Amino acid sequence: MAEVLLSCQDISKSMQGRFLFQGLSMGIFEGDRIGLIGPNGAGKSTLLKILAGVDTPDTGNRSLRRDTRLSYVPQVSRFSEGMSVEDVLREAVRDAPLDDLQKQVNVQIALSRAGFRDATQPATLLSGGWKKRLDIARALATEPDLLLLDEPTNHLDVEGILWLEDLLRQGGFAFLVVTHDRFFLERATTVVMELNAVYEGGIFRSSGNYSRFLTLRDEYLQALASQEQSLQSKVRRETEWLQRGPKARTTKAKARIQEAERLIQELSGLRDRQSASQRSAQIALDDTGRKTKELLVAQGISKSLGGRTLFSNLSLKLRPGMRLGLIGTNGSGKTTLIKILADEMSPDTGTIQRADQLKILRFEQDRASLDLNQTLQEALAADNDRVIYQGKPMHIVSWARRFLFRDEQLGLKVGLLSGGEQARIQLARLMLQPADILLMDEPTNDLDIPTLELLEESLLDFQGALVLITHDRYILDNVTDIVLSLEEDGSNGFFAGFSQWESHRKEQKRNVKQLPASPAPIASPPAKKRKNTLTYMEQKEFAQIEEKIFAAEEHLAACQARLQDPITARDPRALQQSYTEMQTAQQQVDQLYARWQELEAKANTDA
Repeated sequence: MAEVLLSCQDISKSMQGRFLFQGLSMGIFEGDRIGLIGPNGAGKSTLLKILAGVDTPDTGNRSLRRDTRLSYVPQVSRFSEGMSVEDVLREAVRDAPLDDLQKQVNVQIALSRAGFRDATQPATLLSGGWKKRLDIARALATEPDLLLLDEPTNHLDVEGILWLEDLLRQGGFAFLVVTHDRFFLERATTVVMELNAVYEGGIFRSSGNYSRFLTLRDEYLQALASQEQSLQSKVRRETEWLQRGPKARTTKAKARIQEAERLIQELSGLRDRQSASQRSAQIALDDTGRKTKELLVAQGISKSLGGRTLFSNLSLKLRPGMRLGLIGTNGSGKTTLIKILADEMSPDTGTIQRADQLKILRFEQDRASLDLNQTLQEALAADNDRVIYQGKPMHIVSWARRFLFRDEQLGLKVGLLSGGEQARIQLARLMLQPADILLMDEPTNDLDIPTLELLEESLLDFQGALVLITHDRYILDNVTDIVLSLEEDGSNGFFAGFSQWESHRKEQKRNVKQLPASPAPIASPPAKKRKNTLTYMEQKEFAQIEEKIFAAEEHLAACQARLQDPITARDPRALQQSYTEMQTAQQQVDQLYARWQELEAKANTDA
């Protein structure tokens, strides 16, 4: 029987005068792979901090099994200035209960797992996605028995999320991850827990994947509705009895009065829980109804930033009803392309034609348009107490409630609101204006699943053109008709939806031998024909070097696998030998890459 690694009993936590949760009890067992979900504001991050030991509950207690190694990855990754990637990992294992050799090995394994080829680069200069990879690698370097992760998929691109899925599925540790990514919940978890006031005890646990959770939750809510109906009938009978004025002198009558009062309180609590489950934002994105055949036509556009080509010779047409998804690694140029379509940036080459008086609205990933010092009321309605929605005035209180804001929040600064609440402000602003084209840059970040479902419905109902960047594969697959993939080498390609792109990606990995990403940029093929200046022996070497690199990479992977083998870890001599072999294999790979680039450069040099 699996042992409990971590548990909490009857914990409660309040914030800003209201309870996030009360009397909550839960446990995490050996082998658990838990996905934790819940509406924004339910207290998921707070609960995770309590489980991690970085925060304390107002009441109740938290227990960690003795000698259990726990690692916690918060929402925001922070690293000290001046520290390299390797420095961060070495610091992580410094106080771990491991010998010096094992610490050194763990650092190298963590670098390899996370995909870092340059361990000397400053950690603070990494992109958001690579910072998250480093934070996860830092947590794994200590060999945790239990890993807690708070919204890791928010900062990763699709490739990064697929990497994390594989990492967690193959890991020999228990984990609990807060996420709203439904594909992730379906593929990587074996337990789903929802934190929500609708449940007795505040939390609902379901074994199995997300699909099974949905089935069991529906059964629970149906049972809850039946219970409410039954209780309502009992309360009605008891209320009628009370109204007849029963004599309160007898013990029997007093007991019945007390039971009636208990039933009334139980019904009130049940109704409160039911109303909590029914609260959801109201999202409706309006189009202008324009029937123009072509809203925007881009021909042969290209863009380079920082000396790197993001995309080249890209052509696309946006028509009413078209829903285009953009996919690519972090830094591939997705946001840059959206800014070019919005006429906020110019392409280096190519042309863009826009229909007359075209109305384009853009949802900004970085939320730059939000003034964090404004109050919520000012952000929603400027200096007014009303907004005009679909031609009719609506009071700010009603408008705010539509997006699940409480009345007392109207005076709060925007900077004090959660990421999900800030995203809802942006959606509220978009709803006040009809658009021909919606450019949505990561609108799903920080939104809970109920809000994601409503956003999905609204995007499907929108009759204008939609360009959508999101790492939420569920929405990408359900909403978009076509997907444009921006590749790291500046090339691009169109696919009939996310599923086709994912199948293409798997097929490439399975059937096509591709050279793995090199540690340094590779020059693009020259535009004009160049004379080959390699000697006969160099030509022969150049023709064979790709096969050598593939073989060297396979040998390196085998060395890394031996290092991670528990049998090797228990034998200090075998551990040292495996570590030395891995270092030698890595050097061989790096040398082959360097020689390959040298030969390629020489082959492409003019005589």
